[in-house]
Amino acid sequence: MNGRFFFSSESVTEGHPDKIADRISDAILDATLEQDPDSRVAVESFVTTGLAFIGGEITTKAVVEFPAIIRNTIRDIGYTDPHCGFHWENCSVVTSIHKQSPDIALGVDRDGAGDQGIMFGYACRDTDVYMPLPIMLAHKLVERLAFVRKEKIVDFLRPDGKSQVTIEYNDSTPVRVDAVVLSAQHAPDVSYETLCDELKREVIFKVIPEEMMDEDTKFYINPTGRFVIGGPMADTGLTGRKTIVDTYGGSARNGGGCFSGKDPTKVDRSASYMARYIAKNLVAARVVDRVELQLAYAIGVSEPVSVAVDTFGTGKLPDEEITRIIRKEFPLAPKEMIEYLKLKRPIYTKTSSYGHFGRELPEFTWERTDRIKDLEKYL
Repeated sequence: MNGRFFFSSESVTEGHPDKIADRISDAILDATLEQDPDSRVAVESFVTTGLAFIGGEITTKAVVEFPAIIRNTIRDIGYTDPHCGFHWENCSVVTSIHKQSPDIALGVDRDGAGDQGIMFGYACRDTDVYMPLPIMLAHKLVERLAFVRKEKIVDFLRPDGKSQVTIEYNDSTPVRVDAVVLSAQHAPDVSYETLCDELKREVIFKVIPEEMMDEDTKFYINPTGRFVIGGPMADTGLTGRKTIVDTYGGSARNGGGCFSGKDPTKVDRSASYMARYIAKNLVAARVVDRVELQLAYAIGVSEPVSVAVDTFGTGKLPDEEITRIIRKEFPLAPKEMIEYLKLKRPIYTKTSSYGHFGRELPEFTWERTDRIKDLEKYL
């Protein structure tokens, strides 16, 4: 987009129903990978009032106590108060797990993709981690919201919550925060005035840079005025319903599948991570200022059926040349991507909240910028 425009992105806390489901699915994946790195996992979770249900396919040598993992995950998120309507000890747990289809296994066994799919990677210069500013601020708001709840800095908060940030851009440069939306589940006896004061002081003003706000910046805190009933008691949660939150906040196109609960033989996960890794290194090496990369795969086939690059006119080289560089410099077969990014480790529970990208944690190998010199030579 060119000229003056506004763009919004949202995020949700780990206590949001959909994120509970994502976290359960990834906790189960981690438990299997910890014992058997070659585990094949495709698990989805569903949560509602008093019930957590998991279903899917797992082929593994690991011995995993699924109900214990589910309950411990719910406890760690913070559903330890029966008044929340969802409790780690009291909820019912139902499991329906079987082995991976042998027809799917045929493709994976010959080092091909575990399914067909289209995956996108993206990077830009909005932030020092090469992510769009709206989604990064939205993530930081709900991450801070969870922190002040767990540390009892604000003692009336409960696990569910949402954020949304609107950024004003001048061409491709973010210039100010136009609006902040923050919805936080809370105890019934807190006044709305206290809620607003505490969330502004302890969350919003701790996250949003002062220089990005002005007298016209708008704040919407619990816009309905009340958010007591939340979590699975208020809404069902399902694995994979927050893929825009997981990726780029809508600044880039979205792939065809979610990440959580899937082992890395599923290109929905591994190819999305590789696409982000490639895009981030291209921007860090100043080959481009902004780039969107698509990788597409066919089940059982190792090499991508297509590699597509869009630099939005910011490339120092033609898009076709950048595409050739990507194919030459980066591993794109599923087995190669898994080995290169070290994806057979139990690292995925951390990805289930606050975004898969833009968080430079040691486990998140796809966030490294270690290919800058290899790419600079083409300039």
